[in-house]
Amino acid sequence: MQHKISKLRGAMAAITLLGASGLAQAATEVTWWHSMTGALGDRVVALADEFNRGQSDYKIVPVFKGNYDESMAAAIAAYRAGNAPDILQVFEVGTATMMYSKGAIVPVSEVMKRGGEKFDTSAYIPAVAGYYTSPKGEMLSLPFNSSTTVFFYNRDMFAKSGLDPNKPPKTWEEVVAAAAKIKASGNACAFTTGWQSWTQLESFSTWHNVEFASKNNGFGGLDARLKFNSPLHVRHIGNLANWAKQGYFTYAGRKTEAESKFYSGECGMLTSSSAAYGNIAKNAKFKFGVSQLPYYSDVQGAPQNTVLGGASLWVMNGKKADEYKGVAKFFQFLSRPEVQAKWHQETGYLPITKAAYEATKASGFYEKNPGTDVAVQQMIVKTTDKSRGIRLGNFVQIRTIIDEELENVWTGKKTAQQGLDDAVKRGDEQLVKFQRANGGQ
Repeated sequence: MQHKISKLRGAMAAITLLGASGLAQAATEVTWWHSMTGALGDRVVALADEFNRGQSDYKIVPVFKGNYDESMAAAIAAYRAGNAPDILQVFEVGTATMMYSKGAIVPVSEVMKRGGEKFDTSAYIPAVAGYYTSPKGEMLSLPFNSSTTVFFYNRDMFAKSGLDPNKPPKTWEEVVAAAAKIKASGNACAFTTGWQSWTQLESFSTWHNVEFASKNNGFGGLDARLKFNSPLHVRHIGNLANWAKQGYFTYAGRKTEAESKFYSGECGMLTSSSAAYGNIAKNAKFKFGVSQLPYYSDVQGAPQNTVLGGASLWVMNGKKADEYKGVAKFFQFLSRPEVQAKWHQETGYLPITKAAYEATKASGFYEKNPGTDVAVQQMIVKTTDKSRGIRLGNFVQIRTIIDEELENVWTGKKTAQQGLDDAVKRGDEQLVKFQRANGGQ
């Protein structure tokens, strides 16, 4: 009998130990909805895995939710249904919408405070951090995959066309001259662009230190109105339309379609995101270079700085205290210099902290990979009220309108002036709608 009792006690002790062990391993799950595909999606998963291996209290669960438009719509629906993710990746044009989603988000500065993590906003590159900071100086979301617009060119095609592969065009006047030589050498596509609204109007504006919209490009209030139908903007879009007729400019699509035309060797020059670097380096069978965005040499104040692109990480409201602690710890991990430096070097996205930039510089990466510091150099300069960035309500819809009207210009249905005037008129209607929806008159 005594033997049976002893065995029973031993079994109960084992069960207790197993239970305690199970409790110890029950990490708090933190869901992260993202929009990264391909190699970038793999890197997102790798970041989560690295964080999860480094501690046992929290488990980051990355979930792909479609492109930026789709994931944002899904998150809004999920929030209304009470099952939103902890972390949501939102592209930069969704910033104003997230800012004014009253009660839906918790500012990242508040999350870090709740989680007991140190958070020094001065550690982040000013042009990046400033974009995601409220007028009161509170950082609202964590910069993650921040990019900017750069110029890629096919060095081999330059050499074969009689151009100096060590001297990429710096101005738009030089771009069209190079395009003429590339075409004359028998190449069907001389120049193309990705993300046409972002590269040819938004970044074009900040690079030339001219307004894209009033009220400091929307930073100064909801009553901002669009201004990208100025003589300079009309001149540039008109030039592109003429170059399209002459076969110097090839329109490939609204988003990243032009990038594959470049890395396949079809097109000689490309303006697009610095984040295209990873895909180009992986797929191009030729030598390529990275240079600064072209500008018009007769515009006073140009070049200034390019505009921010990419996305940031927003934290949704209504979560448990443990989840916010997990988010704070994960954000602290993402901001580490060595983590950021690796992300920057592998993807072409900007390093979000000064320390990550300095670490990359010290490693010799920029010397071994010429041009990879161009994006950083374009962004670390001091910004002006006209170049700080563009933060507008219903910006996603405005970009779609711009794409539609630019396509009308490229196909000759409208002049540059008509297309931009119509884009401004239709876009302003979206701004008025957003203003009224958020308490403005």
